[in-house]
Amino acid sequence: MHIETLKPNKQDQRALLDWYQREKRPLPWRLSADAYRIWISEVMLQQTTVAAVLPYYERFLARFPNLGSLACASEPDVFQVWAGLGYYSRARNLLKSAKLLHEGGFPQSYVQLIEYPGFGPYTARAVSSLAFGESVGVLDCNVIRVLCRHYGLNVSWWSATVRNHLQRIADAWVMG
Repeated sequence: MHIETLKPNKQDQRALLDWYQREKRPLPWRLSADAYRIWISEVMLQQTTVAAVLPYYERFLARFPNLGSLACASEPDVFQVWAGLGYYSRARNLLKSAKLLHEGGFPQSYVQLIEYPGFGPYTARAVSSLAFGESVGVLDCNVIRVLCRHYGLNVSWWSATVRNHLQRIADAWVMG
């Protein structure tokens, strides 16, 4: 089996969607298709757990309920609300991007979002997919693990070539 040729079948796609509908947790960022709220959750969820993020997410949105309020904030204000989540470059990039997004509006595609500070491939794809319905797959360690188990792959997923192949597979899973 060559990783370059792997594709999902309709039955597997349906099974995954059915599993998600049964097992998904009720999380506050899933209650809305608001790009701002999805973006904040995705950035906060990097390198931590859902349980750890929940109180920070609620507190952050209470202080900065929308893109405009975050765009007008000072870095010390953002850091104060962010305190305890670590990786302060994420908070700094949130503020930088908020100012830019507030000026020009929230782009609806992965290729546009990835141009903003702090929007890496995963975050740009997650926001464009969840908020705007763009058919792009996301690739993080959990998705890599699922794909490798599903296809019985034992690959060097950290290699750029392999990650590119895995990204194409993830994209194929959402293309229908």
